[in-house]
Amino acid sequence: SPAGMVLSVLVILLLSVLYEAVKMGKAVLLRRALLALPRSLSQEALTEPQEGDSGPVQGRWFWFHVGQTLFHVVQVVLGYMVMLAVMSYNAWIFLGAIAGSTLGYFM
Repeated sequence: SPAGMVLSVLVILLLSVLYEAVKMGKAVLLRRALLALPRSLSQEALTEPQEGDSGPVQGRWFWFHVGQTLFHVVQVVLGYMVMLAVMSYNAWIFLGAIAGSTLGYFM
């Protein structure tokens, strides 16, 4: 039905926008993780911590890495969902995915 098609296109558009938002969130987390690393490459900064000792830099970096991993999983799932929708070979769905990706990147 026409209403079902409009709803499908809107859902794909929103999924594409969300995909771009997750991609941007992952880049922001990467930037924060890189800023959390020590600036100097001294021997103390490169050595492994003693057992039970987790420095503040390594703790922050670990949680940024966990966040990036979760963002990556969400990004892959969304990407495959949009790809499967586009592979339906429906022109309106395809245009919804393109419009959503464009809008998400612009925002």
